[in-house]
Amino acid sequence: MGIISLLWGVIALLWLLLAFIPLLGWGNWFMIPFAVVGAILAAVGIAFTAPGNRGRAKAGLVLNLLAIALGAFRLVMGGGVV
Repeated sequence: MGIISLLWGVIALLWLLLAFIPLLGWGNWFMIPFAVVGAILAAVGIAFTAPGNRGRAKAGLVLNLLAIALGAFRLVMGGGVV
């Protein structure tokens, strides 16, 4: 679960970078739910993994939460959320 959530977070951040291009900001509406699923996967990975092996799941959680926060910020600043 840790590797999946980590890869999910990397894909979400790459998607976020693509959504920063003008006229592609609508991609955040699809990226944020995608990153939420990745954060849920990371939380499940943290819950069911031994304490010594939680690094990848924690990194995935951080990446997905960062993507959610930056995507929401971009939507608010760009007028996507009124």
